[in-house]
Amino acid sequence: MVVGGAAAGGYYVGQDERSAGEISRDATITSTINARYVRDREVKAMDINVDTYRGVVTLYGSVASQRARDRAVEIARSVKGVKQVNSKLTVVDG
Repeated sequence: MVVGGAAAGGYYVGQDERSAGEISRDATITSTINARYVRDREVKAMDINVDTYRGVVTLYGSVASQRARDRAVEIARSVKGVKQVNSKLTVVDG
């Protein structure tokens, strides 16, 4: 017997405290942010990973400048449903 075998957004549904609706909203937030990064000149080539949990977005990875870091945070904050953005981004020169 398989219980809770479905996965969404890196979490196993059977072990996640969020409802299916919350998981879906978080996945939508993450994919919207990623799509906006692809279209943005400042951050599109950067190594940014996005994790969303109950509307709180955490950004991980590295960017080429403080300006790119600020832009990545600004884009994430502009997405509907985002409650907070935590940046763990590192600025790496060349």
